[in-house]
Amino acid sequence: MRRGSIAVRITALCLAVAGVVAVVAGLISAQLVVTTAREVTRQTLSDQADVVAGQLADSRIGLRRVVEVLGGQGVEVVQVRPNGTLISSTPAAESAAREAGITEITAPAHKTVEVGGRTLLVELRPADTRGAIALVRETETAKGTGRKLVGNVMVALSIGLVAATLAGLVLARLLSRPLRRTAAVAASMSHGRRDLRAPVDGPREVAEVAASVNTLADALQRSEGRQRDFLLSVSHELRTPLTAVKGFAESLADGVVTGDAVPAAGRTIDQEATRLDRLVSDLLDLARLGADDFRLDVIAVDLPVLVSETATVWSARCAAAGVRFSVDSAVAPVTVMADPRRLRQVLDGLAENALRATPAGRPIVLALSVEPGTAVLQVRDGGPGLAPEEYPVAFERGVLNARYSGTRPVGTGIGLALVHGLVARMGGRIDAGPAPEGGAAFTVRFPLR
Repeated sequence: MRRGSIAVRITALCLAVAGVVAVVAGLISAQLVVTTAREVTRQTLSDQADVVAGQLADSRIGLRRVVEVLGGQGVEVVQVRPNGTLISSTPAAESAAREAGITEITAPAHKTVEVGGRTLLVELRPADTRGAIALVRETETAKGTGRKLVGNVMVALSIGLVAATLAGLVLARLLSRPLRRTAAVAASMSHGRRDLRAPVDGPREVAEVAASVNTLADALQRSEGRQRDFLLSVSHELRTPLTAVKGFAESLADGVVTGDAVPAAGRTIDQEATRLDRLVSDLLDLARLGADDFRLDVIAVDLPVLVSETATVWSARCAAAGVRFSVDSAVAPVTVMADPRRLRQVLDGLAENALRATPAGRPIVLALSVEPGTAVLQVRDGGPGLAPEEYPVAFERGVLNARYSGTRPVGTGIGLALVHGLVARMGGRIDAGPAPEGGAAFTVRFPLR
């Protein structure tokens, strides 16, 4: 769906706001002017009525001259004599005076009456022995003022709309320019560029968008760098056993290895193939962890039994490598809800990581303890350990491999990342920190059943 640009929308908004403000202000002003004009007309008519009533009361002046003077100003005069005779210049003025109650007037009064579709203002005054008078004037003057005001409002509205259009275009240009630059950087990022950054300028919200895009670009650059290092590490790990399998297979096929050397070659091929299978399985598990169909068979697991089974395997492997292996396990049943196969995979992964980093003669400890409401599994080693800032990132793929490759025995980083994902999927928590034995300690916590 095609959407309008921000420049068009801002201009349209400015026009709409200017139009609404001008119309509302015009309507309010017209009403105020009409009301004010009517009040001024009424006050003028009242003053004229006072003057005419005073003249009639103090002298024998007739109405002819008064009617002529006021008639030129659009005011009609009606007189009622003491005998009840009504003298008027027009029938409309007479009707208005009668409707206003001129025959019963005893005190000054003012009325507004409707006669023949016309709105008339009537000022009534008693004139002592001369009866009473009424001055009648139509409110046309106020209406004319209102019409003039409406015309002025339309002119002001046109000028306001033109000014709003210009202001909207300028504002839209100022706002959209940094957004367009940011959009161009984002488009370049989608095509693989990671060296571009959006200028952080303009209004605060626009600058925040640019800063967010720059932060995203930095994160993508770091993530892709780690991914490249991870792929290089995995490629190296895969190439090593593949080279061994290929070399021994070619030797067997060419007849180079014969006689008593054949079983040893077969065992080597089998070991390297098993190593490849484990690495590929870890990669698949790591890829499937985020999927909804990743299967977990959660049941009640007796942790002392699981620790005993794990210790049987790893005590032998550690003995073969010259590493001291020990178990520190609770005797009473400690039960948690987990997948026993995946939990064993977690312990095997941590033990393998510890054995890789621990030199001969140093210890590895598999521990099980209980905290209030929590079962705690630990794998601690006496290896070189990690720097304090490295423990929080120990479970990120390839981070430790990139940092220690070439200086100490390291894996691909798949194992720790997989362990972290498995523990999280089973509802547990895993942390890394220094161990009392001098190396690293990886601690897994599960709620007790």
